[in-house]
Amino acid sequence: MGTVIDSHFLALTAIVTFGYQLLFFIVTALLKFDKVTDFAGSTNFVILSLLTLILKGSWHFRQVVLSFLVVVWGLRLGLFLLMRILNWGEDRRFDEMRDNLGKLAVFWIFQAIWVWTVSLPVTVVNASDSDPGLQAQDIIGWIMWSVGIVIEATADQQKLMFKNSPGNRGKWCDAGLWGYTRHPNYFGEIFLWWGIFVASTPVLEGAEWLVVLGPLFLTLLLLFVSGIPLLEESGDKKYGNVAGYRHYKRTTSPLIPLPPMVYGKLPSWFKVAFLFELPLYNRNLPKEEALGWDRSAGSSASKLG
Repeated sequence: MGTVIDSHFLALTAIVTFGYQLLFFIVTALLKFDKVTDFAGSTNFVILSLLTLILKGSWHFRQVVLSFLVVVWGLRLGLFLLMRILNWGEDRRFDEMRDNLGKLAVFWIFQAIWVWTVSLPVTVVNASDSDPGLQAQDIIGWIMWSVGIVIEATADQQKLMFKNSPGNRGKWCDAGLWGYTRHPNYFGEIFLWWGIFVASTPVLEGAEWLVVLGPLFLTLLLLFVSGIPLLEESGDKKYGNVAGYRHYKRTTSPLIPLPPMVYGKLPSWFKVAFLFELPLYNRNLPKEEALGWDRSAGSSASKLG
């Protein structure tokens, strides 16, 4: 069907994304109804992948497969998060935003940027005229996506079952995959989006390689901003005085799945340098415990230096 606004659909997808998020922002602001927030973000990915696929009209095999993978991920995550929030009640992330229009607007703008940026690989692939044959990058990317979504979906279900069990009230989740990483769902999400990028590389040329900003942005977001830091802070405030929880943190990887017996024996400098055990994940522990982490981090920094 040809070019729409720009050859890579970048302007079109930006307009659609900000318009879609604006719609839900208005609903949230006027009705004080924030249960559709995650659904709005996840389904936006679905809209962009299908829109660019249909508008281009090339229907190359690679375009269809990557669009399908994004649709499956977006619908699964969006429906899961919607059902979860309807079951659990209000989204506590918005406790300080419901009556602050400025903060609420910043959140929705950031969500729009997240959707547009992370979607870049599939957007550019769907806009491309290039159609090389099946390559190793395709297979590797699809495998990475498959592993990632299985881990993410499994972790989500395990935590939901754990939280819904009356006997687990007031406890942190260490069941299943959560016993090998403190954030298996984030690991799965990061891994599958890097898989999407890898599978997009056979058609990339020149500046199109900048689509790597998509998975890179997601990784940095979850590591440093709205993902792991917020949950670590919340967990430390709730359970920081519990010895079992502090042991769980010391022996369980923050992101990359590893057996606790292995992770617990690794030197602190290795954890910081290669396994993302960042000092900011422990700054809300009780002073004595946090001091121990700070010393480890300081020792790690000196060794790395």
